Amino acid sequence: MQQTIGDLAVLVRSKNAGPFWLTFDIMFDSPDIYKNVRDANIITREKIAEIYRRKLDDIIVVNHDAALAIKVSFPRAHSSGSALDSDVFGGQQYAPLLSLNV
Repeated sequence: MQQTIGDLAVLVRSKNAGPFWLTFDIMFDSPDIYKNVRDANIITREKIAEIYRRKLDDIIVVNHDAALAIKVSFPRAHSSGSALDSDVFGGQQYAPLLSLNV
């Protein structure tokens, strides 16, 4: 059975990075698991752009080896707290990442 990011990460979260950006943290407690996920190229700009329907040029993905974490950031579709915003704190946006197969 194939494992998912939700199975392997100890924490997957999303939050605001100011009123105009969202940021996602995918954290691991094992260097081996982190390296396997990182090296499998599961969390890529292309995959994030596809999942969240964003422009590829807007996606930032950073692998933080010392922290055993992958960070993803991109502009929000609507600014935090605006009439069109459905998640003022950005805390519910991580869910699609949980089911990514590794």
